[in-house]
Amino acid sequence: MFSDTDSITLTDVVQTQGCAMLRVAGKLDVSTEQQLQEHAGTLVDAGHHHLVLDLTALAFCDSRGLNCLLSLNWLCQRFNGELLLAAVGSRVLQMLALTGTQHVFRCYPTPGAALAAVPAEHRPVWPPTG
Repeated sequence: MFSDTDSITLTDVVQTQGCAMLRVAGKLDVSTEQQLQEHAGTLVDAGHHHLVLDLTALAFCDSRGLNCLLSLNWLCQRFNGELLLAAVGSRVLQMLALTGTQHVFRCYPTPGAALAAVPAEHRPVWPPTG
């Protein structure tokens, strides 16, 4: 787990060889975008090219946070993977619609639904055991 006491908490939830789920809590803005970019980038570099972000506890996301998500989406696609967003709140969905980027992301109502969309050979067991 990586935590910034001011505004973001990043928690690795589950991983397989080709997929990782990361829970993002708090604020995603200019002060935290680099932390998410680095942590998620490390996961992708390690071979987790299908990356699920559980945004259940994301309280705030501004344009810098959106740019971070766009960058992570590009990074996953570069390795023939994908970024999947789970439990996206209404404010983030509204921002995606206002910026015309809603078609860029695959959004799912729950983390389990997002994981179900990951190719079977990379899909971790959900809910996690042990």
